[in-house]
Formats: sequence, C-alpha cells, structure tokens
Amino acid sequence: MSASPERPAAATILVGVDLGLPHFDAELEELGQLAQTAGMEPVARVTAKRKAPDAALFVGRGKADEIKQLAEETGASEILFDQSLSPAQQRNLERHMGLPVNDRTLLILEIFAQRARSHEGKLQVELARLQYLSTRLVRRWSHLERQTGGAGVRGGPGEKQIELDRRMIDDSIKRTRERLVKVKKQRATQRRQRERRDTFNISLVGYTNAGKSTLFNALVKARAYAANQLFATLDTTTRQLFLQDESAGNGMAGRSVSLSDTVGFIRDLPHGLIDAFQATLHEAADADLLLHVVDAANPHHPEQIAEVQRVLHEIGAAGVPQLLVFNKIDALEAGQRPRQLVDHFEVEGMQHPRVFVSSQTGEGLPELRRELTRIVAEATRPADAVAPGSS
Repeated sequence: MSASPERPAAATILVGVDLGLPHFDAELEELGQLAQTAGMEPVARVTAKRKAPDAALFVGRGKADEIKQLAEETGASEILFDQSLSPAQQRNLERHMGLPVNDRTLLILEIFAQRARSHEGKLQVELARLQYLSTRLVRRWSHLERQTGGAGVRGGPGEKQIELDRRMIDDSIKRTRERLVKVKKQRATQRRQRERRDTFNISLVGYTNAGKSTLFNALVKARAYAANQLFATLDTTTRQLFLQDESAGNGMAGRSVSLSDTVGFIRDLPHGLIDAFQATLHEAADADLLLHVVDAANPHHPEQIAEVQRVLHEIGAAGVPQLLVFNKIDALEAGQRPRQLVDHFEVEGMQHPRVFVSSQTGEGLPELRRELTRIVAEATRPADAVAPGSS
C-alpha cells in the first residue's frame, strides 16, 4: 500500500458511503489526507448514500460497476474505502473489480507502521496489524490448496495452508503480547517512580494534526518531531516543564511538572490500535491534567472534540480534569479571532478552562503557562496544606 522512494505513489480511488451518520465526510477530505500520508495519490472520489451497507459488495452492484469503470478510465491501481469492510465484502469487491481493495482501518494501520520509531511503538502497531490480518487470511493468501502430509506419510491430505498461516499469526500475536506486557511493566514502574517523586503529570491529547507536538516543543523547548501531517507523532515523549509562580504569595518560586506528548486520535480509530496502544494511552488515563489541544482553524473541530472525548471514555480517562487549548489562532480570519485569550468552554455538559494560543507565533503561551500554574497550585494545595487539628 505504501510508496517507496523508487516507486511512484499508487493512483487510488477514494470511496465513501453516507449511512446517515452525522460525521460523514462528503468531500472525503480526511481520507484523502490519510491516503497521501501513506504515500498514495487520490485520482478520483466517489460517494454513495445507503440506508445500510450491502452485505456482499458494501456499495451494491451498480455502484461497484461505476467504480470499476472509473478505475479503468483513471488508471487507478487501488480502491480505498472510508469505512471498515468485512473480510467477505473486501474479497467480493476485489473479485468484482479486479483490483486491490482496502479500507480505512488498514490505511491507518499502514500509517502507524510507517511512523512508529520506538521499540514499544513498533510492538503496538505490529500487534494491531496481526490482529487485523488474522481475520483476513481468506483474502490475503492465494496458496490455499491442501498440502501433502509430513514425513512418513505417503500423500494424503495435510493441513490447509490457511490453517498453517493462522497458527503462525496466532503464535506471532502471542509473542508480541508477551513482549508488550514487559514494556507495560517498565512503563508502570516509571509511573510509580514519578508518583513517589510527587510529580504532577500533564498529558497532551487531541485530534491528530491539532498541533500537539508543536505546542509541546514550544512549552519545553524540546525537539520532538512535528509536521503538518496526520499522525506525525506515535511515541510518547515526556519532559519536565517549569512553571513560574508569579504571585509568590505562597513562598514558592515555581515548580516542575511532567509533560507528555501522546499519539493523536482520529475518527474511527481501529479498536485494535486502541487495545494495542493501551501502554501509551495510559499516560493520558494516569495524568493529573489533560491538555486537550484543538485545531481552532479547522471547521470540523466540534466533531473532533467529540471524537477525542469518545476515545478518552474508552481508555478510562474521561474523569481526568481538562484544560482546552485552542491552537492555530494565527490561521483564523480577523473576524474569527477570540476577544480574550482565556475563558471557559463546555464539553459534555461540563465547563472547562480554555486558552487560545498559536504554537507557531507564541501568542497566548504566557497565558497558557499562567493558567497551568493556577491549576497545578489549586490541585496540589490540599495535599500540601496541614489539616486543622493535626500535629
């Protein structure tokens, strides 16, 4: 699916089906960005509207014929669906069109595989890919004839190749899970060490490409990889952030907190990835505060906020206090810019503090630091205070 430097990007037709869900992307804009991130070249976009997916071909035979003809006209070499396909639908579509057919789930897995850098990240992606492939063996392998029996057996039917393939994948899943368990133990040990040091932990979360890594770099003067692309960061990076207490009323000049940059979320993030990335996502679930970074210049940011909240619920981080950071205000038109940089914003019926910033220009960062200082001071004051009547 991915393109190499020596091989041109694969010409791809993007297909989306409107099933009446509120988040349908009629322009297939996000799917196109994902495809380009994976090294593909979208050459045409096709949308359809259905009450429910066709059991055999997802889009129905008529629309499948239309896509096949469009592929012949454009020279496309691959078809990419914005929704997840069942193994049977994927197999039927490939037979009908005579071209590789993939879905959003595999596309995201491919991108994660390209971007993972750390040992932990690679293990997590590998586990998710193996789990996905274990349900697709019927279409991924063509050598499914029965094998001859083993040593000492004259002819006779042996195991089907698909059974061998499935056993190999199951063994790989087991080994990868065992290795991830060790990584999780190491990460848990690191968390306990931070807790013993009484460290206040802050995690950056948000929709992919909201500017988390750029904000992270701006706050801690780090050099974490940041780019204007989807899933630029997969591996968690943690640094110390010093917060200056300007009030000096409590006798403290300031304190350091732990700031972690985590993987971005996206609509329809494959469940296998959420399961596989539990070790990384626990950074958010175990945090004392979430910096929920939002791309203020993206017209779909309300839907993106809702998707982030959904994933936070799924990983057990919904109860962690949040500070919303509306980033990229430098990209807003003059009439869209906020009148004040600090206010409150309602999410799921709860009011959260909000700060408008531009990680690129630095606008709003002093206000963000002051707000962080206030929140950390309020959160730690009860623990530091001496209870009445105690000795």
